[in-house]
Formats: sequence, structure tokens, C-alpha cells
Amino acid sequence: MPTYKSDFMRAMDARGYIHQCSDAQALDAGANDAMITGYIGYDCTAPSLHVGNLISIMMLRKFQQSGHKPIVLMGGGTTKVGDPSGKDDARKLLDEAQIAQNMDNIKRVFSRFLDFGEAGNGAIMVNNDTWLKDINYIDFLRDYGRHFSINRMLSFDSVKLRLDREQPLSFLEFNYMILQAYDFLELSRVHGCTLQMGGSDQWGNIINGIELGRRVDSTSLFGLTTALLTTSSGAKMGKTAQGAVWLNDDMLSVYDYWQFWRNTEDNDVGRFLRLFTELSEKEIVDLENLEGQELNFAKKVLATRATSLAHGEDAAQKAYQTSMETFETGSSSAGLPSIGVSASELAQGIGLLQAFVMAGLATSNSEARRHIKGSAARVNDQVVNDEKTVLTSGNLGSDGTIKLSIGKKRHVLLRQK
Repeated sequence: MPTYKSDFMRAMDARGYIHQCSDAQALDAGANDAMITGYIGYDCTAPSLHVGNLISIMMLRKFQQSGHKPIVLMGGGTTKVGDPSGKDDARKLLDEAQIAQNMDNIKRVFSRFLDFGEAGNGAIMVNNDTWLKDINYIDFLRDYGRHFSINRMLSFDSVKLRLDREQPLSFLEFNYMILQAYDFLELSRVHGCTLQMGGSDQWGNIINGIELGRRVDSTSLFGLTTALLTTSSGAKMGKTAQGAVWLNDDMLSVYDYWQFWRNTEDNDVGRFLRLFTELSEKEIVDLENLEGQELNFAKKVLATRATSLAHGEDAAQKAYQTSMETFETGSSSAGLPSIGVSASELAQGIGLLQAFVMAGLATSNSEARRHIKGSAARVNDQVVNDEKTVLTSGNLGSDGTIKLSIGKKRHVLLRQK
């Protein structure tokens, strides 16, 4: 095991973030001697980032807490091309209005994790469309294209895995790694950025940027990646049967976010406490050594601490309290996720299948029907077996809501507007 001198690399190592590093010894020495600048890029392919992105956000947070300057790079330009990494098919191309809207939504999450400001090690946010949109194609090929080896690029996982699966890779996508390399060069020139971080699927793209900086500007640049997380059972981190675990609360309620962490697999508790909370090592060891039912306490701590970082302490405590009321006292809590329905809709009656789809507890009528046939569907905590049931104002409780549930852990309130 390497012994690091810098606070940053010690933290990365101790908390389990490090998967690959281009030159760990030199990076450690540089981070120990002075403040350095590093970045991570985020393309704007959806209206929110998800839990799979959270580990990289935490890396930026640890980087800043160690005294260094983080750059959040918004991929306004690269989103127009689409990153082929980890994909069998080309990403859907978005127009500029969609990209801009997604970017505005994504930006909001970072203020919870980073302190922004131009001075000192304050974080900054930049958009690579600023420099990519004005590139002259012929000049760019002449000045930078000659530094990239097709043979080498074909060996990178982001390309090789797609070709091995005999899936087409467009020339547009093939250019993505060149543009990402140029991003690193641009950030090096303008902001003195010497470190790019990201997931292990970005390793080839990061190495390209390091080599471009060396060849064009004789600059020493570094790359650091973290492993793409899976759960102990092999599931992809941040993916559930209900879809992605979004970081924006308008895409996923704070309560559901808290529940995601509460449902962590037993074998992942210690690892996730290190990666996604700021508890001390001693506190984490004490929690991960709990056994049996007591381990549920550690999961609640994980859920509350992780939710506090993403949504604030008050929202996390409210989600915790809602969970306790729902599961431990059996009461219906006003803090559960809810959707509004009008009095006229209830007067006409809402079919049970439609209600579960409206509430996001099923993706289709057929899925809702399967839940009902399996006795997993409940209305106001009572099992319903008739898919032809119609919900009306007569189903409203004293609080003006109808509680819909799938199993013991998924609940949504229909609230009369």
C-alpha cells in the first residue's frame, strides 16, 4: 500500500476512491507542495444527475476540502456529440434548447457540495461549449488531430467494447475522446488545471488529454479515476427497478432518496459510509461492525448523512421522521411523496391501475396489474385484489389524501388539490 503525503491523496486512498492514477507519486508531491486545480466533466444528457454521478461529486468535494481548487465542467459542447463510453447505441442527440435546460437543472446540485468563488480554492463552473463552438474544423485537425493515433484509440475500452459487441460506432462519437482531450488542454491553458478526475470508463479519454498536453504544450497533467460502482449483488449503482436515483428533488422525492440509501445491501454499508458520508473512520468501523437487526441503525445513519449532503439537514431529518412514522408506528405520514388530483377527477373516479401509474408506483397498467395480482398493492394500507377498483373522494382520509402502496416500502399519497 502506498504512503501518501498530501491530504488529498491520503483521503482518496483511505476512503476507497482510487482506482487508477496516471502518476500517483508525482500527483501526491504536487498536491502536497501547493494548491492544484482539478476538474470533472458532466454532460447534460438528462434533467438531473443521478447517484451514479455522486462519487465523482464527492471527489471534487474532498479535493476542495484538502485545499485545492475544483472546476465543474458542464459539457454544453460535448453533449452535442455524445460520449460512447459504456453504451451499445449512440446517445440521443439533443438540440441546444434541451441541452441548456438540462444544464440549468444539473447546476443546482453542486452548490450543496462545493463552495463557489473565484478567489483562493473556490470552485468554478465552466461550459466547454464556450471554446468548442468556435473551432475551425480544418485548423483543429491540423493542429491537434495529428497527435492522436487511431490504433491507440481503438484499444480504449470506450471504443473496443462497442466494436467487440459488433455495435456501430459513428464517426461523430469517435470524435468525443478528441474533444474531451482538448477540454483538458484548454483548462490547463486558461485555468492552470493539471488534474482530471472521473469514473474508470473515462480512463482512455483522460489519458488522451494527458498526452495531448505533453505533446502540444510540454505540460505535465494527471489523471485519477474511481471504480464504477456496483452493489455487492452486482447491480449497477444508482439503478433500481423503478429507474434512476436522481439527485434533483423534482425528479425524485427526498423521501425516496433517503429510502434508497436505507435499503443498502448489508455488505455495502461500510463502503458506502466511506464514499458518501463524512463520518470518521472510527465511527464507520463501529457502524459496519453491527450485526443482525442492529445493522439497520447503520443504514439509517447512512441514509440520513447522505441525504443531508444532497438535500440539506432539515430535508434529511424530515425524510427520516417520515420513514419512522410510516414503518415503525404504522401511521400515514404527511411527509410521504404526493401528487395532486383535482376534486373533479375524484368525482369522476380514478381507476386503480391508472392511479398506480400516475403515482409512479408502476410504469404501465400491466405492471400495476401484476402488483395487484401478487397482493402487493395497497390502498390506505389495505390490500386490494380487484384491478377494476375505482378511487373516489370516498377513499380520502381525514387528511385529504389516499395512500397508495406497493409492498412495505413504496408509498405515495394522492392529495386532493
